[in-house]
Amino acid sequence: MPELTAIALLALLGAYLIGSLSSAVMLCKVSGLPDPRTQGSGNPGATNVLRMGSKKLAALVLLIDVLKGVIPVLIGRILGFDIDILALIAFFAFLGHLYPVFFQFKGGKGVATALGAFLALSPALAGAALLTWMVVFAITRISSLSAITAAAMTPVYSLWLIDTVFARAVILLIALLLLWRHRSNIQRLLAGEEKKSG
Repeated sequence: MPELTAIALLALLGAYLIGSLSSAVMLCKVSGLPDPRTQGSGNPGATNVLRMGSKKLAALVLLIDVLKGVIPVLIGRILGFDIDILALIAFFAFLGHLYPVFFQFKGGKGVATALGAFLALSPALAGAALLTWMVVFAITRISSLSAITAAAMTPVYSLWLIDTVFARAVILLIALLLLWRHRSNIQRLLAGEEKKSG
């Protein structure tokens, strides 16, 4: 367990608060669209906003959700934190997206924010996860299966791409939470009921 200084604790809190900014909910409200948590899958994320009929808004939600993961970890790098603290910052930004304090703790599934956090933590790790997503999606055209496979493989990739056991454990925890948030998708996949995209 890394030593948590006062500055590190503030960084973790800041990461959680940044993660708690639900771009899908806020942008839909500004655009006059319904709360995405009441529409479609009920998930406040880019995919559900896309299902609501707005490609541009969905792209903006995706970008902001990625940045919610990138920015806190980059700030941590500027502050000189080591890989273990950076991994914790990544986790807290991700946790904020899942359970946002500003939105009754009802957040999204966290794929984009996790990707952004991994990108700032280790571009190679993020690249491997993204490539996995792209290959699975190209073969199956099922977005959820792509995300689930990428999440499951990320801890494996971290064995080669991340230096410390603690940071790898944090990445494993993020992956497990991603899988948990996709449990309904996993059930539909097992039942052969998950829909393809495009």
